[in-house]
Amino acid sequence: MLVVSAPALAQTPAAPATALGPLTVDKIMRDPAQWLGTAPSNVYWGEDGRRIYFSWNPDKDRRDSLYQVAPTGTAAPRKVSWREQRTLPASTGEYDAAYTRKVYEKEGDIYLLDLKTQKTRRITNTAERETEPNFALRGKLVSYVRSQNLYTWDPATGETTQRTDFRKGSKPANGQPNDKSERYLRAQQLALFDVIRQKDQDRQARERQQKALAKLRPKAIYIGQQQIDNLQLSPDGRYVTYTLMQEPSSEKVALVPSFVTASGFTEDISTRTKVGAPQTAYELGMYDVARDTTFVLGYRELKGLDEQPAYRKEYQMPAKAPMPADSAKAAATAKKEKPANELRRVQPFGPFWSEDGQRAFLVVRSTDNKDRWIVALDPAAQKITLLDRQRDEAWINGPGIGYGAGNVGWLPDNRRVWFQSEETGYSHLYTVDVTSGQKKALTSGKFEIQKAQLSRDNKTWYLTANATHPGEQQFYHMRLEGGPLQQITSSAGANEVTVSPDGRTLAVRYSYANKPWELFVMDNKAGSKMRQLTRSTTPEFESYPWRDPEIVTIKARDGADVYARLYRPANAVAQGPAVIFVHGAGYLQNAHKWWSQYSREYMFHNLLVDKGYTVLDIDYRGSAGYGRDVRTGIYRYMGGKDLTDHVDGAKMLTEKYGVSAQRIGIYGGSYGGFITLMAMFTQPDVFRAGAALRSVTDWAHYNHGYTDNILNEPYNDSLAYARSSPINYASGLKGALLMCHGMVDTNVHFQDIVRLSQRLIELKKENWELAVYPVEDHGFVEPSSWTDEYKRILKLFETNLKPAEPILGGGTGSGTH
Repeated sequence: MLVVSAPALAQTPAAPATALGPLTVDKIMRDPAQWLGTAPSNVYWGEDGRRIYFSWNPDKDRRDSLYQVAPTGTAAPRKVSWREQRTLPASTGEYDAAYTRKVYEKEGDIYLLDLKTQKTRRITNTAERETEPNFALRGKLVSYVRSQNLYTWDPATGETTQRTDFRKGSKPANGQPNDKSERYLRAQQLALFDVIRQKDQDRQARERQQKALAKLRPKAIYIGQQQIDNLQLSPDGRYVTYTLMQEPSSEKVALVPSFVTASGFTEDISTRTKVGAPQTAYELGMYDVARDTTFVLGYRELKGLDEQPAYRKEYQMPAKAPMPADSAKAAATAKKEKPANELRRVQPFGPFWSEDGQRAFLVVRSTDNKDRWIVALDPAAQKITLLDRQRDEAWINGPGIGYGAGNVGWLPDNRRVWFQSEETGYSHLYTVDVTSGQKKALTSGKFEIQKAQLSRDNKTWYLTANATHPGEQQFYHMRLEGGPLQQITSSAGANEVTVSPDGRTLAVRYSYANKPWELFVMDNKAGSKMRQLTRSTTPEFESYPWRDPEIVTIKARDGADVYARLYRPANAVAQGPAVIFVHGAGYLQNAHKWWSQYSREYMFHNLLVDKGYTVLDIDYRGSAGYGRDVRTGIYRYMGGKDLTDHVDGAKMLTEKYGVSAQRIGIYGGSYGGFITLMAMFTQPDVFRAGAALRSVTDWAHYNHGYTDNILNEPYNDSLAYARSSPINYASGLKGALLMCHGMVDTNVHFQDIVRLSQRLIELKKENWELAVYPVEDHGFVEPSSWTDEYKRILKLFETNLKPAEPILGGGTGSGTH
């Protein structure tokens, strides 16, 4: 596909020519660094544009190292020594408006880099850690945070100034008694005794002195037990803004015991709370330096702040049972809990100041994630004005939006704010004028803007989008005011682009479906050719003809087109077996044209096809890359459309590809494990065998940040939890079920699978087994664990999808490993 000149490449060190040969689980589950190769990652440009830096491991070391390469490709990449790394600027930091200086943190200290001379000045050298460096007072000063207080440093004089004095606890009393009798006694003492009167006068004199000195210091602001974050100095120096965070007190945290330890004793790992637990409260505080006063911003002006989610109405109507009968008991119990009807809380992000310092805006999100407001901020009037409101009865998210401020900023006219929104159903780029309120869409269409940034000269948008196909990522240019997208990259797959400091050259991390990531370079203009700078894969890996899976669409029962990867045997047997893989993470895309993050599973699918299986890998409802309706298609019912998409996929396999309806298996990890359980429990006539890995079995036991968005809180929306949790459907199990779980899983706790195992025991189910992995967390690390797990999965499918009589694990009953 790509023509590469030999001098530009760095090959993994030569090894004895070893053909991979027939695939086996033992071969493909080895440490990838030792036989497949390690792809370059964490790509960034040197500030002078002469070098590209990246993490890499061609020497098969225990961990990746920092490498550098010239964009010309005339020399092979070179490992950067530890001594050299100590002198390099940090890869991240903040630039001044003219891109002539960069300020950054490195190892807890602050540095200033002159981009013209490439000379660095060290600003701090302390035992304490300084963070959040930035430019202040329109570039005249450098600001940073130490011990939750804001400091500035003047490059011209070298003077450091403390700008805030936040203190824990309450403001001390003034020393004067409040009780009437105590005031009388004090006055009597002063009138009777000269020595007491003199001491009191001395004390008052000292206090006057201290007050005079205090005027030269920042105001002491007492914050009780709250924490401070996001300290900023306004461009004119008049305001210090900060986020106040109040953590909930004494919340119960789940403990995960680690049994295999160096000490020989069981050690408890403190992990997280469960969904519905009280969350951190946020406020935006402001210190008006000129008036020497502080205030906390209010949000009463926000449109829809008192608007309750639509699902609440369901609890005001007669009870229904929108779920199978076997979960009616759980639903009936849950239904007794009626949702509370309190006002919604919000979390502010910002402020974001215009370059001229005249205007500011905030991003404000409701803590239930159903609203995001962008508001203009007038700190003098302590007032906000609505610029844009995005509401979603499910939850706000998507590319460039996320769960925080999202991708936002000012246009160079200092009048218009730019942001991304899913207003049309797909994440696109918008502007809004803070003076007129006029809103404009810069991009549109049934595709997503996945990344957006302005060029350093503020004339061009650099965009990454999937406009050509949902399974591709291409790099584009667009004029500042909008218009047609100009496609710069052209290779099918994914193109992760990092632009050089002068804007002329692109470092591209590129991959295709059967080709792992490599580093390329090209000119920043349409039609340019990519030149390859790394070659990471080994001869052993390259000796096998890894498949390029077909991208197909499944017509779902509700008419939606669902994308999937399809792997087919070259000579498929009529009425042969099939396996459906379910990717994890919920909001993730895997039916795409680039190298999968599920690399081991991808290789396992090649092995299955070699053995005569057809494999289907579905981007079910809830997956990324397809817009808002697909993303939120699982709202209030996980195991609904996401599961029926897999059932519809199984139907397509039988009707279009000749697969036997009695020989279909399913497997996946995390969310994929959850779907596997729901499939085995609620669709037992569709799926004959399933392997559920590190599975969520009951959503009421998962974390708040993920689950609350999709199912709301369990005490407010108990029906959603009852119909979405596999443990309520366990009585439906008929086929062969394998469950695998790490015992030190701090994400989906081992307790999840233990509770389900007890439920299966009480239901007298025999056709299941549990394999446990004592040293593994949620994502397995040890090759021995991967190998054991996938040998068990292969045995499950070989035993149950090929012979007439299924046998699980050589026997019946609940086994452990």
